[in-house]
Amino acid sequence: MTNLQTVSKDASVSNAVPEAPRKKRRVRESRGTLAFSRKARSRAFIKHVLLIISGSVMIYPLLWMVVSSLRPDDLIFKDPGLWLNTLDLSNYTNGWNALTHPFGHYMINSAIVVIGCILGNLISCSMAAYAFARLKFTASTLLFGVMLLTIMLPFHVVIVPQYVLFSQIGWVNTFWPLIVPKLLATDAFFVFLMVQFIRGIPKDLDEAARIDGAGHPRIFLRVILPLMVPALATTTIFTFIWTWNDFFGALIYLTDPDMFTVPVALRAFVDSQAGTSWGSLFAMSIVSLLPVFLIFLFGQRYLIKGIATTGIK
Repeated sequence: MTNLQTVSKDASVSNAVPEAPRKKRRVRESRGTLAFSRKARSRAFIKHVLLIISGSVMIYPLLWMVVSSLRPDDLIFKDPGLWLNTLDLSNYTNGWNALTHPFGHYMINSAIVVIGCILGNLISCSMAAYAFARLKFTASTLLFGVMLLTIMLPFHVVIVPQYVLFSQIGWVNTFWPLIVPKLLATDAFFVFLMVQFIRGIPKDLDEAARIDGAGHPRIFLRVILPLMVPALATTTIFTFIWTWNDFFGALIYLTDPDMFTVPVALRAFVDSQAGTSWGSLFAMSIVSLLPVFLIFLFGQRYLIKGIATTGIK
């Protein structure tokens, strides 16, 4: 019995010995975890503060333009702050009717150009992307590389020969020079975007459709195109924003005030000889930004999904 009691006491002592270092280790680990959580929280707090400050600096010009559109012209540059002492809505009514036509006329012109460019890019770029991604033809890799090189070609390099061409066929002062190039898959960025998306679609679907007797047109329309909704939505949003804000192309081809788009119409508010109505200019600038804001707001989910699923990360 004494031997058994001695052995049990020795075992309990041996088990009790490492218990203290374990407690110390646990205390150290808990302290380390607590310190790490405090550092992580402090870093996150500093990061959010910096992001808020950076966001406020970037959004300040837009907020200032909104506030300035609600001020009289004589107070716009006297008070650069964001505090609004007087509310003047006359800038919106005066700006809407300040030009030859109501400002809605120029928004309709921009909408016509935007719709034509969107349809052109969706049709032509999707067909070109399917050809590069699925068809095997001579020098396809070389042509794809040449197509990518056109992304680095500035628009100003080709504007002179394009203007001479469109002038000879009588398309100046029409919307055709702004729409027709989109029907020829000239936006290589969207072609590349769709090519990357189509390459992510399994070719087993193409083979299954081919077994059922479908050719390339039917495979493109019935199989590939319905699966390209994210890429098509991304193309639509980017085309809308870029075309709606395009000033240079519209300024070159449209010289008749009846054909002005929104950016060119906004430029008409600035007159170097007469006085510039800054309040009306800011008010109509806010009105012109609303369609872009709404399109981006409702299409943001498709935009992110389209970019994330096309290999551009």
